[in-house]
Amino acid sequence: MSDGVEQRRSPDIQLRRRIVAEALGTGLLVATVVGSGIMADTLTNDAALALLGNTLATGAILVVLITLFGPISGAHLNPAVSLIFVLKGDLPWRDFGFYVAAQIVGGIAGTVAAHLMFDLPIIEASLKVRTGGAQWFSEWVATFGLVATILAGIRFEQRSVAWLVGLYITAAYWFTASTSFANPAVALARSLTNTFSGIRPLDLPGFVIAEFLGALCAFALMSWLLRQPSTNVDLRDPS
Repeated sequence: MSDGVEQRRSPDIQLRRRIVAEALGTGLLVATVVGSGIMADTLTNDAALALLGNTLATGAILVVLITLFGPISGAHLNPAVSLIFVLKGDLPWRDFGFYVAAQIVGGIAGTVAAHLMFDLPIIEASLKVRTGGAQWFSEWVATFGLVATILAGIRFEQRSVAWLVGLYITAAYWFTASTSFANPAVALARSLTNTFSGIRPLDLPGFVIAEFLGALCAFALMSWLLRQPSTNVDLRDPS
């Protein structure tokens, strides 16, 4: 869903602190997604109301996490977002693997934490089927929109990026058939819970591929769309 942004960091912040921030942030994000799904499903038999509860909790925690961890690690919380910032030149390739590993480990820990809070098995493979062209295209759209939101937000309204991302994911839960995972690490973590927010492990590859493709397509388009014009270009010239 997801779902963070790369912000300016002090040069003295060490890699291990950034990695811990990414793991902790992704863990809290997944604990919120899974835990709120369990709570909503427990409190109501109305699927729409349960999804609304899941949606609001996820959007809210994203605002908090990006605000708190953005100054430390950029609050990517998402391998697809980290890849975009590598391509953008804001994250060194040598750090990319550490970021992704931290996001995956943190996400799994978030699922475990949610299960422990609700007295469920620590790990339980999901049986929830999420596959097919509509689901994969939904994940492409969800991740495309997420990355476009982040890049345009950084360019035009950096102080509001946390809110922009939280609001985008809140909306994308409802306008995509897949409910907007938009995050390979979160998708993996959600395959380990047989609850409201789960996804069958067999369906993971389609989601992950669609998410990375959506992120790359958004990066390509936004790199052109947000490109600074040359100072000698006459903006009044329609050509």
